[in-house]
Amino acid sequence: MLGGSAARDVTLAEGVVSSVPETDDNDAQGPAVPIIPAVPCADPLGNPLLRTRFALPARPATYLRRQRLVQHLDQALRTPLTLVNGAAGAGKTALAADWAAGLRPPVAWLSVEVGDRRPGVFWAYVLQALCACGAPASDAVGAPADATGVDQKLLASLAAELNDRDRPVVLVLDEYDRVTAPEVAEQLEFVLHHAGRGLHLVLVTRTEPLLPLHRYRAAGELTEIRAAELAFTPEEAAALLELHGLSLPVHAARALVDRTRGWAAGLRLSALAARESADPELYLKEFEADRSMVADFLLAEVLKRQPQETQDLLLRVSVLERFCPDLADALTLRTDAGPILAGLHRDNAFVEHLGHSWYQLHALFGEILRAHLRERLPGLEPELHRRAARWLRRHGFLPETLAHGAAAGDWDFAAGALIDDLAIGQLFTGLRSGDLTQVFSHMGPEARSPASDLVRAAHDLSRCDLDRGLPRLRHAEKHLADDAPDLAAAQLSCALLEALAARLTGCPPRAEKAAEAADALRWEVPEHLLNKHPEVPALLLTHLGSARLWAGRFDDARAALTTVAGTPGGASTVLPREESMGHLALLDYLNGWPGRAERKALAAVSETERVGLPQPSGSGIERLVLAAVAVDRHELDRAQALLDEVALPSGARDPVPAAGRALATARLLLARGRARAAVEAADPAVSAAVASPWAASHEALVVSAAHLAEGRPDEATEVLQRVSGDQPACAVEAAAIQLAAGRPEAAVDLLDSIRTQGGTGPAVTVRAALVRARAAEETGDTATARRLVAQALLDARRERLRRPFLDAGAWIGPLLAAAPLHELAAGWLTPGPLPARGDEQPGPQSPPSPLVAVELSGRERDVLERLAGMMSTEEIAADLYVSVNTVKTHLKSVYRKMAVNRRSDAVHRARDLGLL
Repeated sequence: MLGGSAARDVTLAEGVVSSVPETDDNDAQGPAVPIIPAVPCADPLGNPLLRTRFALPARPATYLRRQRLVQHLDQALRTPLTLVNGAAGAGKTALAADWAAGLRPPVAWLSVEVGDRRPGVFWAYVLQALCACGAPASDAVGAPADATGVDQKLLASLAAELNDRDRPVVLVLDEYDRVTAPEVAEQLEFVLHHAGRGLHLVLVTRTEPLLPLHRYRAAGELTEIRAAELAFTPEEAAALLELHGLSLPVHAARALVDRTRGWAAGLRLSALAARESADPELYLKEFEADRSMVADFLLAEVLKRQPQETQDLLLRVSVLERFCPDLADALTLRTDAGPILAGLHRDNAFVEHLGHSWYQLHALFGEILRAHLRERLPGLEPELHRRAARWLRRHGFLPETLAHGAAAGDWDFAAGALIDDLAIGQLFTGLRSGDLTQVFSHMGPEARSPASDLVRAAHDLSRCDLDRGLPRLRHAEKHLADDAPDLAAAQLSCALLEALAARLTGCPPRAEKAAEAADALRWEVPEHLLNKHPEVPALLLTHLGSARLWAGRFDDARAALTTVAGTPGGASTVLPREESMGHLALLDYLNGWPGRAERKALAAVSETERVGLPQPSGSGIERLVLAAVAVDRHELDRAQALLDEVALPSGARDPVPAAGRALATARLLLARGRARAAVEAADPAVSAAVASPWAASHEALVVSAAHLAEGRPDEATEVLQRVSGDQPACAVEAAAIQLAAGRPEAAVDLLDSIRTQGGTGPAVTVRAALVRARAAEETGDTATARRLVAQALLDARRERLRRPFLDAGAWIGPLLAAAPLHELAAGWLTPGPLPARGDEQPGPQSPPSPLVAVELSGRERDVLERLAGMMSTEEIAADLYVSVNTVKTHLKSVYRKMAVNRRSDAVHRARDLGLL
């Protein structure tokens, strides 16, 4: 509450006369209100006509003229009827008064009161308002003699005289919602219709007037200013606060507007209170609506004006974000919510219609009502949440069911609703996963049902907390086994969590068993639940595919993951789709297909962006693959940047991404000559029930390469015994180490023993060709060596694989320097030829270029390729599923790296370098 000068300065946004005298500031806001002549007559009841009802309400010194609304009202003079309709405190009266003060006479103003519902009294005041503005009716019109009725002749005469006027009269009826008599509305419509161009009627009201608005709207004869337009914008709110001596940045004003929804009275009253605060900006950010003048205003102007039954309904529905009549009836235990809610909305009583019979309370009004509910009906709030939760569950509104079940503290009910709906997968994936996690984060030990244990287990396993998650999962399974056998949804939820646990523990047999159990249970779960939750089978297959990949069963893993990658479902399956594409990218990389791996990884990166998630929600395995590909292309800075983007959670137990990070990091460190650091990074540091052949092989290769780099060839070859022969990519690298260690026969034998598969890609064939080429060169067979290097260059150029040649050793240098191998390597691996210019004079040669002339990231290359295809910036953005600004950023980077400043020059330069 306010005291002192602030209390004396309170002026309502509706334009009620201020208790503070008019100042020069007010005079500057428009022409002065004309002096009203003495009232010459009385109303039909004999009471004198009150002069103050014809005066424009005073505008306070802090009134903010909003030009957009004034201009809208100026345009309204082109239509016979204008409606300014908004809630209490919306600024309707102040706006109309400010506008009317700037018009040329005649402008008649009448503040309607409750007594004007009697036709005779109403028209007596209308006639006097016309007289007061200098447009009096003639004696032929007369005056109402009976308070309960008006002679039709009087109305016809008034309409005729108005129609004959050279200058139309603007008649503003403020607080017209107080006129409730249908006959008054019919009479007013009659006069307006027959007055023609002689009358512009402006109704300022909280409710819909009893006029045929649809006819005026269809004929283009109605101008409407409603709540949405009356609401303050953030910029207007900042200007209003400035008038109150408060300087607030627009972003802070925007937060205040969001909370008040631009409600004029809320903004002004908050400003007055903040002016007396030591930290006004903090006050406006955190003020408690239920303990402010805003609460006093809404309680007095809205709540307490309603009948007792309506007040009770408003207090009870305040616990709801939205409500329909049936839901409101469930909270009141009555059956009258329908007409009450419709009436409140119609009367602009801070009840907003959402469509299809659903409503919501104005945010501030809801806050205040909830506080008032706790004072007026203490202890009822949890019961209201409980009733709401049960109604919402019966009608299939799961998110709101969970929210109200949690608010009631009925955790077993809330967890049971989640499990019975087969919605446990939504704790892991989709736009609502964070909200659901937040809902159940407050669940206490009092919840003891199997469903509660399943939710707790899901929460723990989502954080890779096996120590807590597995016991809770076992506890839930034990209790479910003791219950009736009709809990198929709960048992399928158990199978999903078992598959996740198997993935995290690196136990493919357990994952297979969970998948088999899930297949059997799917026949027992209602079909509509399975159709409603595509994330459940998608998550199951993702966990199964990851476990198979860990075990080195690449074909089986690809089958499961490919199914998930093609799963529909939008946001509900975003996590499994993202992770499946990331795992498929890793499979391609391990099989020697870096280009395919990059494309799948980029698709996985863009998956969350496509469905609107703010950031990746999975393990980040796709970025690890991109980093590994970048190392193979000798884009070391990009590889490091990608690795820095992947922040695996502390204590992460998922073995596949852990091994992927170890692989990419160790390869990057080896490329930078940091052999010891590479050995330390090569260990995934996770415990798994089953060893992974490819993870162990790559770790052994790094250790072996480190021994070789440090001059210990025997130790290097001894470690190679841990490399699996079933992994062609690893076997080829092992052969290269054998050859570098001085064991060419062992290297060639290892290559000959590799069981080549149709899925083996160029990263394998390039390295194999280079090993055989070196072996041939060392035996003096230079022709064979050149042929093999040439084939390796052709295969590598398509994939931009530079690292195998950099790792090959000094022997390859002379071969690359000689034609025709020099031409195959020029531009992308070694410096290209200088452009021929006939008129150029001989001069000093430029210093030699680096081995890799231009390093572009994968996405920069994607942009460049589309640039060469004559695509516009907008078309490139659409094709790559990124924003236009992102494309522009990549283009600037390409221009800088190529030392050009135009699109065409970038394309020509890229072709010269062999990048296109």
